[in-house]
Parts: sequence; structure tokens; C-alpha cells
Amino acid sequence: MTRSVYIRNAAQISVQKPLSDEWMTNPAIPTNRHNRFNAPDTKQYISASTARRFSKFLRYAIVSAKHCVPAEERSSLDGIFAGTGLGLIESTENFLVSMIENNETNLSPTSFMLSTHNTIASQIAIDFHCRGYNATFSHKSISFDSALLNAFIKFELGEFNSALVCGVDEMTEKEFMLYDQIGIWKKSVPTVDEFKQADSQGTIAGENCVSILLESQRSPRSLCKIIDIQILHKPSDEKLKTALSSMFSKAEICGADIDGIITGNNADDANDAEYDHICDIAHLASPRIIFKHLFGESYTMSAMGLYIGAVCLSKGIVPAHLSIEGKDILSPKTLLLINQSQKTDYSFTLLQSC
Repeated sequence: MTRSVYIRNAAQISVQKPLSDEWMTNPAIPTNRHNRFNAPDTKQYISASTARRFSKFLRYAIVSAKHCVPAEERSSLDGIFAGTGLGLIESTENFLVSMIENNETNLSPTSFMLSTHNTIASQIAIDFHCRGYNATFSHKSISFDSALLNAFIKFELGEFNSALVCGVDEMTEKEFMLYDQIGIWKKSVPTVDEFKQADSQGTIAGENCVSILLESQRSPRSLCKIIDIQILHKPSDEKLKTALSSMFSKAEICGADIDGIITGNNADDANDAEYDHICDIAHLASPRIIFKHLFGESYTMSAMGLYIGAVCLSKGIVPAHLSIEGKDILSPKTLLLINQSQKTDYSFTLLQSC
């Protein structure tokens, strides 16, 4: 018999107010093509001596995790998972620049040690004194989804009672410039209407640190329940429909019971058209929910989609500024999160209120 998986808590650091759900009622509208983190106050989470050894991004990841998990529960976590597209890319850049400038001599080891992808999950574990399962996934746009799936399987097998899953990515100036040269970013900031109905190529960049605390037992503090998650690689239309049908059957619902569909619309016409295609072939007519007009795009922005779904279910409302139809979705019970990238990798996550 499989076990249930509940989201107990969630925290985000992004272009919005950090460690806050203020985006629900008073969102900050991005005005730049490149949107960096809104810096949180790290002093109450990390000592000054420790902070000096870490990059800014690593500090934010640890702050997000510590805000999400109560101090008395950190060491007893069964696992810590991280999904990241490029890891601590700024530390990688600093190490490579130092190699060039110093002719590969007199190099500081700090940037090198902090440049590996698994630094984030391992450093959180060290800070938490957590000796449990520790894994990092780096699979481009399904990095976070892969981490979440690994945790979900552990819960279903009865091996885990609690786990932390993080989706983290930064966007440095150099990285932004390189992607800009190949047409990933729009030449100007798109309007909200362009996110709802895209007519040109490109999107805007964002950064995210999202921490999700999972538990096997429902509690009064639970935000929502994860019914299922599926990941597919280059599926046919028939396989996409089969995957969704399987999820709905597991929840004993049909497509018409979905109160809202969270999609990764990012104002790129090819990207957004694929979400329309998925909904069309699966005959999904529920209201569409978007969020990248508030947070931007990154490899692990699907983590923000899960966070948003959990918060909306717990609060009993999807605010109008997240709806393509421009109307509040009241008392949602079931939300479907769809993530896809370049018609190659797809993930579906089904959430229900507690």
C-alpha cells in the first residue's frame, strides 16, 4: 500500500518579497529583462563568519531551507534533495576567471569547492546536521521535477517520513548575456497580456530559491497533498494522454474536476503553444494559471509553480492576477501543474487540498 505525501511548508526567495506570500495580494511586477533576487535578511539565519565563506546564492539557498524547516526537525529529516540547472554558476565563473588571470597558479580553492552542483544540498545537510539521504539532480528544465519524483518514490515505498526538496538557480550577468546572444530573452519586457497570449520569441530571466518540506502524515499545518508526479521524455500525444489519465484515476477524478491548471507560460510563442496543445489533446478546459510574469524564467522555475499551487490551495484562492481569465478561482480543491521544455521533457504534478 502506497503512502501519502503532504507539503507541510514552503518558502521562496526570488524577485518578489523574499520568504513571504505577499505576491498573493501585492505582487511586484518585474520591470527588467534580467530579474535578480530580492535579497533577504540573512543575519538571523547565518552567522557573519559563516556567510563570508559562502557565495550570495548559497547563503540564500540555506536561508530558504532554514525558513522552511523548523530548527528542531532539521537533523531528523530522512532526505535532502536539490534540483538545479547550473548549480552555483557564479562560483564556477569566479574559479575559471581566476585560473585565466593567474595563469593557473596561486588559485583559491574556495570557488572550486563551491562550484559543484551538489554543493547546495550537501551544505544544507551540513548546516542541519542531517546525515540522511542526500541527492542533487541537474537535468535542465526537469531538475526540480526529478528531485521531487525521487523524494515522492521514497515516501511511497515507506522509506521516508520527512524530506526537504529544493529548486534553486541563479542567473549571472555573463550567463544572461550568453543566452541573450542566442535569442532566449526578449528585447523588451513583455506585458502581462503577452504572457497570456504570446506572439513572439523570447522571455525574461528570473532567479529562484524554493524549499518544500514534505511529510508522510497530514497535520493541521499541511498546505496540500501531492497525489502523483510523472516525468516523460519526448512522449507521443497518446503517451501524454495516458499519463494524465493515470494520474486522474489514482485521484479518482476526471479532467473536469481540475479547478486550475498551472502552466509555464513565459511569453515565448512556441513554448506557450505547447501548453495549449497539451490541454487540447487531453480535453482540459479548466482555468489556466500562470506565474512567470511575476517570477521570470529559469531552469527550475517549476519549483515556483509547485510552491504557488501549494500556497493557493492552503489559502483557498487563486488570485486573479495569476489567472489567464483574470478572475479569482475560489475554493480550489485540485490543481494540475504542467511543466515542459522545447517539446522534449514534460512533467505533471497533481495537487489536492487537505
